[in-house]
Amino acid sequence: MQGQTSTRLCDSMFEPAVAVPDHLEGRPGRWLLFDRRQQLLLVDGELPVAAAPMGGVTDVHVLGHDRDGPVWAARIGSDFDFPERGEFTDLRRAYAALAEHDWVLAGRAAQVLTWHDDHQYCSRCGNETEHHDGERARTCPACRLMAFPRLTPAVIMLVERDDGQALLAWGRQFPGRFFSALAGFVEPGESLEQCVAREVREEAGVEVANVRYFGSQPWPFPHSLMVGFNADYAGGDLRIQESEIVEADWFPHDRLPPVPKGRMSIAGWLIEDWVNRMTNR
Repeated sequence: MQGQTSTRLCDSMFEPAVAVPDHLEGRPGRWLLFDRRQQLLLVDGELPVAAAPMGGVTDVHVLGHDRDGPVWAARIGSDFDFPERGEFTDLRRAYAALAEHDWVLAGRAAQVLTWHDDHQYCSRCGNETEHHDGERARTCPACRLMAFPRLTPAVIMLVERDDGQALLAWGRQFPGRFFSALAGFVEPGESLEQCVAREVREEAGVEVANVRYFGSQPWPFPHSLMVGFNADYAGGDLRIQESEIVEADWFPHDRLPPVPKGRMSIAGWLIEDWVNRMTNR
């Protein structure tokens, strides 16, 4: 499954760029259009297609291009001519409407627009920043500080025991009783494997060994990079971090609580992979 996961996450059709290549100039392409509430515009359940320039939009960014042509991101302005069959949707709900390739592009667009909004002024000296023509960056004309799109790396890990059970936890971020793999953000100066061990120890009180890479996923809520791992239980009794975890326990693959299963998130892919391995062993 690890090889399949890597293939699933590989977007080889898309070429990132900050300008439209000469051979694609004037060609219609897809537009990832968001309002200020970070709602995505769909027309008949699909991304709108138009050539540049598109009227009534602001903060236009070239994301790149793929076999279907250029891809742009922009904010919808007050004078935008709203299409007759257009509707706004939350980015999470858009997963059910869009092809996975387009949903990944929508996440990319959301992150670029969030970065653009958050870096209008220099964090070092306070001057207004400027668009950089050659890179995905904003530059301060006074102190020359360059601000690139922010990525926040986080690890997510499924801890497995020799008896075929896996550690799942109900995090306080879930409003209802819903379990998933443990996860946490990487600290400065910390390797990914060190972060896996620390987060499991902090949140569940147990030690892990044999930490191994599973796959990764861009997660645009708002700008994370989720790096997935499998790990083996190495000792200790469950002792939850109550500020983060409501409940945690070891579960067999055939008696699971409510969990993500496949589809949108790497948490679901980790659990799905483990269930398949336990079923077929």
